[in-house]
Amino acid sequence: MSGGSEPRPEFAALAEWLRDTPDSELSRRQQAAEAAFRQLGITFAVYGEDEAAERIIPFDIVPRIFSAREWRNLTEGLTQRVEAINAFLQDVYGERRILNEGVIPPELVLRNPQFLPAVAGARPPHGIFAHICGIDLVRTGPDEFYVLEDNARTPSGVSYMLENREAMIRLCPELFEIFEVAPVDSYPDMLHETLRSVAPRGRGNDPVCVLLTPGHFNSAFYEHSFLADQLGIELVEAADLEVQDDVVYMRTITGPVRVDVIYRRIDDDFIDPLVFRPDSLLGVPGLIAAYLAGNVTLVNAPGTGVADDKAIYSYMPEIVRFYSGGEAKLPNVETYRCREPQALKYVLDHLPELVVKLVDGSGGYGMLVGPTATREQIENFRRALIAEPHRYIAQPTLALSTVPTLTASGVAPRHVDFRPFVLSGANGVKTVPGGLTRVALREGSLVVNSSQGGGTKDSLILLDSPAPGQSQGQSQSQGQSQSQSQSQSQTQGVR
Repeated sequence: MSGGSEPRPEFAALAEWLRDTPDSELSRRQQAAEAAFRQLGITFAVYGEDEAAERIIPFDIVPRIFSAREWRNLTEGLTQRVEAINAFLQDVYGERRILNEGVIPPELVLRNPQFLPAVAGARPPHGIFAHICGIDLVRTGPDEFYVLEDNARTPSGVSYMLENREAMIRLCPELFEIFEVAPVDSYPDMLHETLRSVAPRGRGNDPVCVLLTPGHFNSAFYEHSFLADQLGIELVEAADLEVQDDVVYMRTITGPVRVDVIYRRIDDDFIDPLVFRPDSLLGVPGLIAAYLAGNVTLVNAPGTGVADDKAIYSYMPEIVRFYSGGEAKLPNVETYRCREPQALKYVLDHLPELVVKLVDGSGGYGMLVGPTATREQIENFRRALIAEPHRYIAQPTLALSTVPTLTASGVAPRHVDFRPFVLSGANGVKTVPGGLTRVALREGSLVVNSSQGGGTKDSLILLDSPAPGQSQGQSQSQGQSQSQSQSQSQTQGVR
């Protein structure tokens, strides 16, 4: 839906469900979901706040729906984009053809804080740097999707996709009888297969994979614990690992165990104090040496952050064209690079109309939304832009699509974005048929980040038809039984 308009014909059944279900019943179900999330410990941390540092991400009981045709088109575009991101990373850490041919200004990459000279020349197994990508999409019309942001460092949020689906199956089972919905509970198996497929060559058919977390004080620790449990791999911290002769071992009660693949949820700066920040207590000394020796695979590879820098994002159409030979199937939002004098002049003249972002910003911080900003905020950004224009990009304020959302005053339209998760392994690129829909719960707001008051909702990908010999209801019921069992295990692990 867009701007509160009538639903498209294929989604009329959802509108009928909303009409037939009283707001009080929707509220009851939503409260039940949030109570379950609280019991399971599905929280995120808000840094810098003394009160309520651990929060439940608000959940909206009204799902978002994508047709099978829409999903096919999105999957094609996502595959093309992620393949280009990996080709770009392999190139800039190798031959640098895209820089030498002048497609991207070399200083934009080589002087980028996310570019890591320490790993230049490294070639991870199968040439894959960004094994897990979260691509943020926004919709502006019935068949108009734009990429808002690429997340290629340590993309988060997939645990909410899985838990949201479990809550919907349990609390709104009738929706899965109304719609034929693609299940998402295959994601842990897909991720585990991806991790195993990129193990260093010669490590056999049963490589040891672990998930490296900064610890329980990290804002995404719930997700780290959840994913390790779902994948059936060990959740480790730096103290659990050691490097000997450029080989990584995990300390266990039965002795050291060699580790082949590390799904790391620690930023580059902190993963190895011998190479990056010497004061880091979160990293493993010698880890980069083991990586460069080809004895361990790091997922995602060090240095992938240069691909999701917002200044680099502005060149993604050229990057896709350079490596694929074709035009991007998923276009960028029009972007002004404030480092360029003409673009800076335009941005300064139109600040009240634009969205301005730090090139390395995330979480909705360091951002100006011109149409909703105060005069003081606009002037503060004006001074910051003049002082350090290279740190910012600007984009027009899009007429983002809205979807029905349960509010205190009933069901009303709210702006959303969408983050599907794309996996790249030795067997190619795969996209789980779902994703994380983030919703701006405040009326008129365009900021969907949980740290800025946003919430989440389930994303239903419709199927053309049920799998042969099995109805979608059977599939969803099996998924529900499996996910309930996993949740019971996860509850014990969290506590």
